[in-house]
Amino acid sequence: MKKIITSTKAPTPIGPYNQAVLANGTLYISGQIALNPETGELMDNTIQEETEWVMKHLGSILAEAGMDYSNLVKCSIFIKDMGQFAQINEVYAKYFKADPPARETVEVACLPKNVNVEISGIAVK
Repeated sequence: MKKIITSTKAPTPIGPYNQAVLANGTLYISGQIALNPETGELMDNTIQEETEWVMKHLGSILAEAGMDYSNLVKCSIFIKDMGQFAQINEVYAKYFKADPPARETVEVACLPKNVNVEISGIAVK
């Protein structure tokens, strides 16, 4: 059985996918970008602001599934510029006081809406 998880505090998907799918106690969260869910505007004045919005969206989706950041076991980070790795890590680290999830960070040529960072996650209850 799978259950579709949707949070009004995270942006509506911009394609044929769901924000997240819960299957057998595992939550698969689609890549999140820094769109303001109320206005649809990109929130990308700085890479730190952009990353903060992405992390908040992940948190909103986790909460909708009855979870929090401590339930994340794996994250994938896609960035346009590896030169921003340290700034992204600075924001990302604030959400994991102990035992952060496994992850990879990959530099890519382009992301949806030409954003600088996209993060997806897998969480377990």
